[in-house]
This record gives sequence, structure tokens and C-alpha cells, in this order.
Amino acid sequence: MEYMPRTLDLMLDELMGYEAAIAIDGPKGVGKTATAARRATKIWRADIDAERATLEADPLFEDAPNGTLLVDEWQRLPTIWDSVRRQVDDGAGPGRFLLTGSATPRRGTDTHSGAGRIESLRMRPMAFYERHPEESTLSLSELLNGVAGSISGTTVCTAAGYFESIVRSGFPDIFRLPERQSTRRLEAYLQRVIDRDMAEQGYAVRRPETLRRWLAAYAAASSSSASYSNILDATTSGDGSQPARSTTIAYRDQLTQLWLLDPVPAWTPRMNNPFKWLQNSSKHQLADPALAARLLGLSSSALGSSQGAAMAGPLFESLATLSVRVAADAAGARVGHLRTKGGEHEIDLVVEGFNGEVVGIEVKLSAHVDDKHVKHLKWFKRQLGDRVADLIVLYTGKEAYRRRDGVAVIPLALLSS
Repeated sequence: MEYMPRTLDLMLDELMGYEAAIAIDGPKGVGKTATAARRATKIWRADIDAERATLEADPLFEDAPNGTLLVDEWQRLPTIWDSVRRQVDDGAGPGRFLLTGSATPRRGTDTHSGAGRIESLRMRPMAFYERHPEESTLSLSELLNGVAGSISGTTVCTAAGYFESIVRSGFPDIFRLPERQSTRRLEAYLQRVIDRDMAEQGYAVRRPETLRRWLAAYAAASSSSASYSNILDATTSGDGSQPARSTTIAYRDQLTQLWLLDPVPAWTPRMNNPFKWLQNSSKHQLADPALAARLLGLSSSALGSSQGAAMAGPLFESLATLSVRVAADAAGARVGHLRTKGGEHEIDLVVEGFNGEVVGIEVKLSAHVDDKHVKHLKWFKRQLGDRVADLIVLYTGKEAYRRRDGVAVIPLALLSS
């Protein structure tokens, strides 16, 4: 299968010239191994008994060849983390180690944090622009740095195209499949998480159907900051029974360790904060909006009809959030959301660069943008002044342009890193 270039490739190309060890984390199937293996001289797969035994027999890598060494699924042999850290301390050169993991080590495993020795990168499912690189023309990095040229360009993608992209997934091996087959793969993916991956993390799921209901309730809360108590209330069976709060907390913890929950944290400025009474709740997101669509039983056609209308906007925001986060990682920026405690004002996504410059982003499932769509962005600009590098509305229309009030209106298909 032909390799699809990822934004992480550019990040690795830069970092491997400076860092001796890099860990790439993310959910299973996201493409970590394929991306890392392209740079590796030698690969050990720690989830294969024989290869794990080889690593255990040579923890100092004395028999390893020169070049880049890749340990895939390193969390299956947690001691390898400390072995790599010691090699870095002993002077390993740039680009010597790559570690890929689809889970954090099981609870109770004692490893050094790796801070200052092992650089960590998060790999997410493919952004929209990674799936359709021929479309994207406007760089988030340039918008963040205030050096973007004119806001222009057109796309043929419509709301129906975005809905199809949502349900077909950003997992590379699933994305290329027809929708019916991608639905089957996603169902199998979710079943594996419930039946096997949770157990491998040391958590036995006693009632799989209850976990499935909780996941569906979480999916229904996508792009919202609904309280976990409200998500629990929505986790009901046909007889009205609910799981215990302690059970759902365990679900949340285990799914986070598997990199399947990817909430957007609340954002506040690092300095000179002009805001008062901001919410500190995260916005809920699954790693891939396709997982949310599958849990809710929504096809692309359903999202475009009355059947899925309630979730069409939130899942379009999930797709946009995924794309913005992948692009922001490449720019060394952090992403959050902002909402006042009373809910009077909110900004869907705030991207903050290295020097504190910010881009405010609103996401709208609409082919047209009018004044009501930008009122929160203009309020945001009044609060932060010159610290705002740009204001953006990501929408489902066909043309990119800049409004007279300065807000950039950009089809999601045209946004890149």
C-alpha cells in the first residue's frame, strides 16, 4: 500500500537532527509504525515474544547496528524506556532511537519521565489536508505568524464531502476503503478495544455492553464541555440502569491511556490574562470523529439528513479540530477552547504560538458566513488586541476570502499546516 506523507514526517525530519530519542504516541492504527519504520535501520516489535526477548537480552543495545533503532509498541516492555534514557545520558547521537506506543504503560509500572532526554510527539489520525493534500492552500503556521498572503482559493468539497470524510476515518488503513467496508473496520476496531485492549492494560471489562453505552454517550457529547455526570446520566440501558460513577471513571482513565480520548483543554493566556470567570472544562473529542459516528450509528447520508442533523455540526467541528491540532503541532503551538462561565462568549479553538501570538477559530457547518458567525471572534480581538495574529471561520463553503472586518473565512479543505 502506498505510503501517505504525514505532517509528523516534517517534524521528525527536523527533530531527528537534534534529539537522540523520540517517542511517538497515539492510538493503534494511526500510522506510527509506518512513519517511524521509514527512518529505521533496525526494528524490534515488543508485542512479539521473540523480539521482546531479544531486547530483554541486550538492554544496552550492545549488539545493535549503527543508525536509527526503532522499538515498536515499547509499552509492552516498559524497562526499555529507562534503557533508552540511559543511552541518551551516555551520549547517544541525534536520531539514534525511535519509540512508538499505542498505550501508556500499565498502571503501577515505574519508569523515569524521560523529560529532557526523550522527546515526545503525539500522532493523531490524518487531518483532512493529509487525506486530500491537493486541496489545501492556506497555512495555519503562516496565519499564526502573521505572514500569510491573501486569503483566496476555492474547493469543490461540500458538506456532503466532509460528512463522507468524517465516517471514513483518518486511520490510514481504513480511510481508503468504501464507506460500507470502513464501517465494518471501525466496528471491529471498537470491539477490539472493548474485548482485548482494555484487558491488556490490566482492566477487565465485566460488562462490555455498558462500556459501549458509555462510549456512545461520550461520542454524543463531542465538541461540547458536557459534565461527566451528564455523560453518565446518558449511559442508560433498556431497563434504565446506569453504571457506577467509579466504573465510568475507570473507563475514562483506561481509554485515555489508549490515546482514544483526545479532549481539547480550556485555554487561558500564559500572561496578562484579561479574561475573568472562564470555564475550565475540556471539550470532549474522541481520537477520530469516525469512531464517534460509528458509536452513534451515523452514516454520511444520515449526517446530511434529519436523522443525524443534531450531530452533523459537532462532528464537523471534531473533524476541523483534528485538522487544526495536527497543523498546530507542526507549528509548535498549543490548542485550546475558550468559554466564559456564563456562556455569553466562546471561541471554538484558540491556537497559541511560541511567542504568545494567538489565532481564534470558529467552526461553522454552513456554506455562508454572516455577522452572527463572527461576533465572538470580534469580542476576542477586543480583549487581546495585538496579541491576536488572525481570526478565522472554518466553514463548508467553496471560497476563501477575508471579510471587511478582517476575519478570514476559509473552507476546511483549504487549511493546511
